[in-house]
Amino acid sequence: MTGRLEGKVAIVTGAAMGLGAAIATLFAEEGASVLLTDVAEEAGQAAARLARPGLFLRHDVSSPEDWEAVGRAAVERFGRIDILVNNAAILIPGSIEDADVADWRRVQAVNADGVFLGCRMAVRAMKQSGGGSIVNIASVGSHSGEAYAAAYCASKGAVRSLTKSVAVHCQNQGYGIRCNSIHPGTIDTPMVRNLREGLGLPPESPVAGDPRQFAYAALYLASDEALLVNGAELLVDSARTVTPPAPRAS
Repeated sequence: MTGRLEGKVAIVTGAAMGLGAAIATLFAEEGASVLLTDVAEEAGQAAARLARPGLFLRHDVSSPEDWEAVGRAAVERFGRIDILVNNAAILIPGSIEDADVADWRRVQAVNADGVFLGCRMAVRAMKQSGGGSIVNIASVGSHSGEAYAAAYCASKGAVRSLTKSVAVHCQNQGYGIRCNSIHPGTIDTPMVRNLREGLGLPPESPVAGDPRQFAYAALYLASDEALLVNGAELLVDSARTVTPPAPRAS
């Protein structure tokens, strides 16, 4: 199938690289007009050239003012908003014993507050145009936990629960807006490889997937193929949360 998002308008945050760039590019290939946002301007501009017809805006997702500007830009440029992918996130390593309070608050501001602000903006815009799809990128960390990432796991747990609240609210109001979450396993990106190397974790375990493989999950939830999918958690983790990775050899 092609043209699965033909004529739709999408916003993808954290779209300068990695999963966000893969989602933005795939959406454009499937017919969507895409507004890419990120704090990394040079990489974001480059990603927008691949997601044609794409527009890039610098965007701090923890800023309510930035979200208002992004919403206005999408409507002014493309006429409406049909899809929002809340992908932007950060991970600052730290267990419950050594995580810094400032780092905790920064992770929550980007990963949890950013998704809240994005959902709020999207619901306000989408209900005016008859509906849409919100896709929140969470993590397997919200299911199984990661010892080295207390703040990150907590923030993704917030995304998991917020998604359900948004879905039920929009369903009750009859807005025609769906809200679902994707929970990826390990994604093969330079950031993840550097993180695992810094933590002394083996690069091959658990198995990492190419960003494009995860992007197809977002494409499905964004498309009309998923019109009856609302408030769902889509695990894309190669059975990681079903069968935990084997213990490391001593």
